[in-house]
Amino acid sequence: MRGLICGPKLAACGLVLSTWGVIMLAMLGIFFTTHSAVLIEDVPVTDEDIHQDTNPPQRIYALYNKVGYNCFIAAAIYVLFGAFSCCQMRLNKQKEYLVH
Repeated sequence: MRGLICGPKLAACGLVLSTWGVIMLAMLGIFFTTHSAVLIEDVPVTDEDIHQDTNPPQRIYALYNKVGYNCFIAAAIYVLFGAFSCCQMRLNKQKEYLVH
């Protein structure tokens, strides 16, 4: 069968993992873009960002937004991986019904 790369169990596992990755990364992206104070440890803030800026919150908010956009990009990659896994599951089901 053309295009069949992985088996049914691996395709199902990929679909489950990609679903969880999309949910988790989308929520993290939302929380980062809303500037959640709990996630400050995950923002790459340096001393220069805090002390040498005339308006420090704006620079830190820009870093929050950058990390949030990175989370959304990673979630989009997980969506593509989930679509690939779904296609593999469909190809495996078609393979079951073929008579050789």
